[in-house]
Amino acid sequence: MQCRRICLSPRAGVEMIPVNEFRSITSEQNPQFRVLKPWWDVLSEYLGIAMLMMGVFGCTLQLTQDKISCLPNRFTDLSGGDRDCSHLRQENESLWEFAITKRLGPNVVEVFGRKNGLDIHQYEFVNHFCYERAVHWYGKYFPYLVVIHSMIFMVASSFWFKFPGTSSKIELFVIILGKCFDSPWTTRAISEVYEERREERMVVWRKNTMTKSAADNNDDMVSLIRSSIKSGSDQKLSEATASLLDKKEGEQAKALFEKVRKFRTHVEEADLLYFMYVLQTALKVFKFALITVYSVALVPNIQIVVMCSVPPDLTGFSAFCCNYNKAHLFSKLAYCYICFVGVYGLLCIYSLYWLFHRPLKEYSFEAVRLETGINDIPDVKNDFAFLLHLSDQYDALYSKRFAVFLSEVSECRLRQLNLNHEWTADKLRARLTRNAGERLELPLFLLPGLPDTVFEISEVESLKLELISNVTVPGTVSQLTALQEIVLIHSPAKLQLAALSHLRENLKVLRLGFEGPEQVPLWMYTLQSLEELHLSGALSAELSRSPALDSLRDLKNLRVLTLRCKLTKIPPSIVDVSSQLQRLYVHNEGTRLQVYNSLKKLVNLSALELTGCGLERIPSAVFSLSLLQELDLRENRLTTVEEILSLQHCHRLTVLRLWHNDISCVPEHISKLRALETLDLSWNKIRSLPPHLCYCTKLRHLDLSHNQLASLPSEIGVLQCLQFLSVAFNSLESLPEELFSCKRLQVLALGNNSISSLSPRVGNLAQLVRLELKGNRLESLPAELADCLSLRLAAVIVEDGLTDLLPPDVKDRMKHR
Repeated sequence: MQCRRICLSPRAGVEMIPVNEFRSITSEQNPQFRVLKPWWDVLSEYLGIAMLMMGVFGCTLQLTQDKISCLPNRFTDLSGGDRDCSHLRQENESLWEFAITKRLGPNVVEVFGRKNGLDIHQYEFVNHFCYERAVHWYGKYFPYLVVIHSMIFMVASSFWFKFPGTSSKIELFVIILGKCFDSPWTTRAISEVYEERREERMVVWRKNTMTKSAADNNDDMVSLIRSSIKSGSDQKLSEATASLLDKKEGEQAKALFEKVRKFRTHVEEADLLYFMYVLQTALKVFKFALITVYSVALVPNIQIVVMCSVPPDLTGFSAFCCNYNKAHLFSKLAYCYICFVGVYGLLCIYSLYWLFHRPLKEYSFEAVRLETGINDIPDVKNDFAFLLHLSDQYDALYSKRFAVFLSEVSECRLRQLNLNHEWTADKLRARLTRNAGERLELPLFLLPGLPDTVFEISEVESLKLELISNVTVPGTVSQLTALQEIVLIHSPAKLQLAALSHLRENLKVLRLGFEGPEQVPLWMYTLQSLEELHLSGALSAELSRSPALDSLRDLKNLRVLTLRCKLTKIPPSIVDVSSQLQRLYVHNEGTRLQVYNSLKKLVNLSALELTGCGLERIPSAVFSLSLLQELDLRENRLTTVEEILSLQHCHRLTVLRLWHNDISCVPEHISKLRALETLDLSWNKIRSLPPHLCYCTKLRHLDLSHNQLASLPSEIGVLQCLQFLSVAFNSLESLPEELFSCKRLQVLALGNNSISSLSPRVGNLAQLVRLELKGNRLESLPAELADCLSLRLAAVIVEDGLTDLLPPDVKDRMKHR
């Protein structure tokens, strides 16, 4: 017995492996990955650790204790064969300590001698020889197999945490999930929705209570409701103040929204994570089946006593009986190991059942939407859905708080909160300016939204929003009592019902810039008090299609309409406002306007501007506008204006602008336009003027600049009402003396011609305030300029040094006016 105690004890100087050494092997790289480990993975991990410790324990025994002890088989069969060692399994253990002297059977006799005559080296040789030849391989390598299989199980369980294609996604998801869980915005968003839902329920309750209450108790109930509303508002205000996010937290939440959006786009594209998890689980099931089958079959081969045949020429004995010291322990460990593997395999099978029985590639937030009241949380799919299903197995609260950062409504609220922090009322007031219409304007450019602080500046008359997305105008716009104009340039806007009611009654001017007809807001057509509407953008997806402009019949006060829309025809819906529309401006940017029939029905039109419409002639529809006072046809392709005679039917026409065309001559019957006060023929190719032009005796403004005129008719002196005359950038060499009979001239532009001298009669122009002569061939200026009593020396535009040639007294008089 002393020998056995020695064999089972560790050798001197050898220590067992401490359990703490397994931490570095079994712990994952990131402890936060635990949120992706369901209960069966956690239990499987502990089973794997237990199996690994069992294997390491077996390996330690293999390395630290004698493997086998062999003695010669001294009992032989009388028939000449050696007897095996099976009898030792039934004999008393004392046979190893005392000599055998009794007869065992009729054919068995005791071998001569009790000493074997073998030295220690022969015993060591026999022990090693028999260990390699007689002991079954499963009994020898069982602990190593346990270690190898346990390591494979552990690697298979955590492989998707290490695989390059999945580890980055998992790590990023875990980081984002933790930040979403801890973010102060999550709590605030959920609490705000809860408060809104509570208020809605209170309103419903109050209505029901008011309906059921008696008429004599109405006053008491109203006072009760008012007090409850006030207390509820005060409580909400105090809670909101207490839960305000600071600027840093708001920016962190904003960045978190962006990370969640990018992560969702990236992960929802594929199902690699799901595939890797299924693959590693299937591998573990396969390993479980393999280990179970061969272990059950091979465990009985672990025997305590084995028969070993050794060549007799080495030791003198041909048979040895060997005692495998660890067989009894290994057989028990093997059965225990099979039980562990069985439990491990059942967990893996359950995991496969969970993977294939449930739709893990789809994740619905329906329950979260009902619980939190955030109704726009989208459902997700593929790997994103799978990760959320795994986190639910750990704690369903993670996905609920994570869902807040999938909501666009929640993101808009956060954006609004950050905007209000950044754009205070004082900062906005510093941006107030006067626009072209002399209105006090607040311009906002390229913001992520509309700050609520805008509605604290009651003096704003014009609100200009440019390149601002997700604009929602709240009911608090009614606080802007002076607001008359809204400018939305590529800033699609939505109106709350209260805001729409206010703007419908108060908004006077609306300017919209958009890219397509789908961006034209429908609320535009309901603004009953609107007086000016300016639209800039494509009203149809294709040029060949009719413009998509809905009925304007509700715009009962519309007076001015501007269309910068590349139209092929005048929108028929303009007829809806024909009775009140007074000014129509069409800027077509070179697109040819082909159909003008709708213009005939605009009977009250007083001003018409058709710019860049590709016109080659004056549209006949214009001639039926009897109340027309202003006509502007600039930047077209007019080469002749013979139809100008028909404009005499427009008895009130006072302004005619035909500038920036290709007109080469002016017809004589232009004189029929007796009421004409402003005529702009600049930027054409006119070479001469008909004398009959000067019979438009009411002309006050005549612009003939940038043409090819070589002379002016002497009849120009008839234009006694003329106040502005520009013939700059022509080819004039001289001026008719009659020109200086136009004594009401205030501006005379003669620059960039070939004039060599200026008549002394220029002194007759007593009301002249500006004289442009630069770019001519003048060598001197007449001293009679001093007689132009309203002309200052600084208003005489000539080459440098030319005014120095004037007499000193003339210069002094003109300087001190």
